[in-house]
Amino acid sequence: MNELVNATLPLAATADGLTEEQRAVVGHREGHARVAAVAGAGKTTTLVRRVLHLLANGENPRRILVLMFNRAARDDFRAKLVREAPADVVLPEVRTFHSIGHRLTQSLTRWGYLPPRQLLQADWQRERLLRQAVMQSLESADGETREAALDADRLEAFGQFCDLVKAEVVAPAELFERLGYTDSERHFIEAFDVAESLLDASASMTYADLLYRPLQCLERHAEARRRVEGFLGHVIVDEYQDINEAQLRLLRILAGHQAQVMAVGDANQCIYEWRGARPDAMLARFDGLFGQASEYPLSFTFRHGHALALAANHAIRNNRQRWDQLCLAAPGNPLTRLRTGVGAGALLATLQRWHADGRRSDEACVLVRSWSLSVSVQLQLLRAGVPFRLAQEERFVFRLPLVQALAGYLQLAREPQRLHDPGHLVLLFSQPTTFVAQERVRRLVEELARTQQWPAREASVLTGLKPGQRRHLKRRWQLLCELPKLSAWPPAKLLEHVVDAIDAEKVLRRSAARREKGDDDVRLLDMLIEQAGELANDPEAFIELLRNPVENRPDGVLISTVHGAKGLEWPLVAVWGLNEEDFPHYSRDNPLSPERLEEERRLYYVAITRARERLLLVQDGGDHRPSRFLDETAVEDCRRIDQAIQARSEAAVAVREPDMVGAYLQRVGLEHVGRGLVPRAREAETPAVERGAESGASWQVGDRVRHASFGDGEVLVVEGNEANPVIDVRFESAGRRRLIAARAPLTKRH
Repeated sequence: MNELVNATLPLAATADGLTEEQRAVVGHREGHARVAAVAGAGKTTTLVRRVLHLLANGENPRRILVLMFNRAARDDFRAKLVREAPADVVLPEVRTFHSIGHRLTQSLTRWGYLPPRQLLQADWQRERLLRQAVMQSLESADGETREAALDADRLEAFGQFCDLVKAEVVAPAELFERLGYTDSERHFIEAFDVAESLLDASASMTYADLLYRPLQCLERHAEARRRVEGFLGHVIVDEYQDINEAQLRLLRILAGHQAQVMAVGDANQCIYEWRGARPDAMLARFDGLFGQASEYPLSFTFRHGHALALAANHAIRNNRQRWDQLCLAAPGNPLTRLRTGVGAGALLATLQRWHADGRRSDEACVLVRSWSLSVSVQLQLLRAGVPFRLAQEERFVFRLPLVQALAGYLQLAREPQRLHDPGHLVLLFSQPTTFVAQERVRRLVEELARTQQWPAREASVLTGLKPGQRRHLKRRWQLLCELPKLSAWPPAKLLEHVVDAIDAEKVLRRSAARREKGDDDVRLLDMLIEQAGELANDPEAFIELLRNPVENRPDGVLISTVHGAKGLEWPLVAVWGLNEEDFPHYSRDNPLSPERLEEERRLYYVAITRARERLLLVQDGGDHRPSRFLDETAVEDCRRIDQAIQARSEAAVAVREPDMVGAYLQRVGLEHVGRGLVPRAREAETPAVERGAESGASWQVGDRVRHASFGDGEVLVVEGNEANPVIDVRFESAGRRRLIAARAPLTKRH
């Protein structure tokens, strides 16, 4: 951990409207500087004043460079700088790393160090490149392997792999092994080299090359490096914790030995490790690249109240790679109410109270760890008639091909005539994938729709298919023919049968380029089956719900991933899906390492610090274990301390972490509240959930059980604490399920 020196109460506003902490950053004199800014600390205001201070002290604007993380942040900073600057002052450049890379590429090309290349700007150009590279790298592979590799998701994963190789400036094979790609993606290593050859042959480059090519050139040619070094006197970098290896090394070259670098960020908000960011960039790596730096905290947030500030401090304190810095609520901030809840009822009740208070839906946001977790949110809001919108419109659950296919299976069970509809059959043969080319599938289903029989072995529509492909397709057809006979089954049972019959979980994991994507797709299946059980007393109504042509409502509640919410805030935030294996995200096949757990905890920290007035933390309940993050946040402690602050009470308050809470209260000038702090015993703080399994039950392999939703089954595995084990059960109609015995609605069959 890195320690920041925090003077007592550095919040008193000065004549220029800045706090003492902000003024210290603005007035920094000599050498490099590292600014640790908590969420909502007024970074933009501080850095604008820093630039104006440098100009007022005679710095040449051409020797000042401000680097922002993306174009939106750049444009926002430029606008504020123009508003605050005197009219006749020449302002320095405000750029993104990629725009700097583009300029360097042009210069190095003009000087003869790089051959000229055209940027591939259109999506179809990049897709064509990736497709060609994959096809050439798998030239000797069988057709099934090539078709699987050319799947849209797999192709996009390959594109991300190529970008990450260039962001990390690492050999493809090393990155492949480090990130745990599967053998089905091993062609990525060779395909990367093929893609590079194709780019070279066509004199083209990707956006990743805007940094990768000039960096490689400058590191290779000392003469070229001398032409760009030493130009700058000051470099200010925002969101420093999110920059990758290529950006770090390019920054080091640009700064040279003369420029003073001011890095501004928050290691607790480093959430783009999948794009090459590392929390140590803000910590140890800075010293290694630039040397010793002056440390400045921006500890006060202007976003939310004491309850949430305390919750944020509790939430992140278990991370080792972080600043030893408290997030403090500034005086005058809105009170922030914290609640925990279970299931859709908690979310809908919160939104109802919000509307009853005269507040708008578009002031509220529901955050999820991954898009699959939004399935239940979307269905529940739709069912309740609450308008909503998605940060990424294409993520409407109703538009996902897999969801449309599952609705199609249900529809076929009730409308047998759809066996004669080639369009409907194409959908059901395509999702989950059969690893057969789409054109082949189309020809086959046209034959099936016409004849209603599986073709003879020698039929032309089967020519060229491998035995495994034939078996897979035939099983899919047999399932479709069987479904009308099962029309009386409830949707959840029918979907479980479909998933089991086509081995959907295995197929989805196999077709996914990364373990995380496979886990996410399987979770999507689980979520839909759960919702079918909860919502579908009327099967037709559930099918109609899935096929609902929902559109974004500008006035609706926003649903976003936490990654998409970085840098944003809302009056009301609900964090959904706070279950173990969901948030933090892991699985048996993709377990948590200590490093990944810290990354997940940083993501959670970002999620909760988006709220201004109200924060709701929602766990699913039922068979889902509450996320460990709920316990770590110590919500009840935070609420009690907040109540004591509002009441100006000096009465005794029992808290889990009296030292940390006491330090917080001292920093914000509320020592009198801190005098009453006493330690309390640690008890898990989770939302109240109904106890499921019969009290005192013990579980053994071989036990016959009955589940309220999944029916009869047999215990296969018993793990963990004897008093509260995790059990694996194979259900006769619902397949294999992993359950928390104490919370699952289970009874033993004798």
